[in-house]
Amino acid sequence: MIDMRIPIFLLCLLSGWFNSALAFPPSPTLAAKHYALYDASSGQMLVTEAADDHIAPDSLTKLMTAYVVFGAIKRGELLLTQRLTPTPYALRLQNEETRMFLEAGKEVTVEVLLRGLIVQSANDAARVLAEGVANHEIAFADHMNTEAQRLGLRDTHFTNATGEADAQHYSSAHDLVLIAAALVRDFPEFYNLYALREYSYNGINQFNRNRLLWLDPHVDGMQTAYSEETGFSLAASALREPRRLIAVVIGANKENLRTTETQRLLNHGFRQYESLPLYRKQQAVSGMHVWKGTVDQLAIGFREDRYVTIPAGQREQLSAQLETKQPLLAPVNAGQQVGTLHLSLNGQPYLDLPVVALQTVPLANVFSRGVDAIKLLFQ
Repeated sequence: MIDMRIPIFLLCLLSGWFNSALAFPPSPTLAAKHYALYDASSGQMLVTEAADDHIAPDSLTKLMTAYVVFGAIKRGELLLTQRLTPTPYALRLQNEETRMFLEAGKEVTVEVLLRGLIVQSANDAARVLAEGVANHEIAFADHMNTEAQRLGLRDTHFTNATGEADAQHYSSAHDLVLIAAALVRDFPEFYNLYALREYSYNGINQFNRNRLLWLDPHVDGMQTAYSEETGFSLAASALREPRRLIAVVIGANKENLRTTETQRLLNHGFRQYESLPLYRKQQAVSGMHVWKGTVDQLAIGFREDRYVTIPAGQREQLSAQLETKQPLLAPVNAGQQVGTLHLSLNGQPYLDLPVVALQTVPLANVFSRGVDAIKLLFQ
């Protein structure tokens, strides 16, 4: 292993190592049972409270429902203009569940259904879309669980597309905020639907229940939920250029509280933290020697823009150390991890970021490999 202290580019010049303890702003105490705050620019969780507890996600389930449907559209398996016919199963009602008032046998386009799903949080729209993707809601839930595993969610399992109560249907504030972030990241072409304040179908106009769309000009999504068991919940996303924060608040005992407490959480993140650009996409952090390859020098860095979020006002107390894997032998694939950037704040370990090869290095010919093998004997 080889360590190198390196400068962090762009916004700031970093000082050396500091010995004082890390100082983080105290997290707000909200009138809710579970919550999480996530910085989408850096991929860092800023605030958590009982965020790993299993909870009934209720209508926040529809975040994953939309994610799976968007994926099917992107792959060409479903078309926005495609017309689906609601089945009696899809139109069944339980209690006072939300719906967009679809009619049995009356075709409706996928695009219209998406507006009903997102703006009106309509259960009938969710079921019809589930049938459009997987023929039945139970099979659709399998798709949801596959995506949950792919996203690395640890405390989530789905049995339906609507959030209907079930002992095997659960998630957590931590996982739900990651689903919301994945929606924003992976499907920007559809995300504008979450900012719609109202939608009318079948002569009935309904308003988005996310009141932050009216109260905060920076909020542009995402989803509300309610059940007697869990209480009032809200997932909200806000963009204050260049930062996007996503908050999930679960279990407020009043509808207005889920709004005010989510606003408090978002404000806390924007005021108490800042995000700094470290390196741009494909920008070389450093170079590495490669043995037995067609070239002997490899540029290493990050495949995407890389940010770090720190407490506001502490940028000069951030430092970095690059640790690389040595010796590095060809073949090397672009995107392969070849090191770690260790970030410290006030001299204390703060965050480790994987550093990858920015290019592919194939194996050299037999003669060149033999020469390098001899040189390695004397390293």
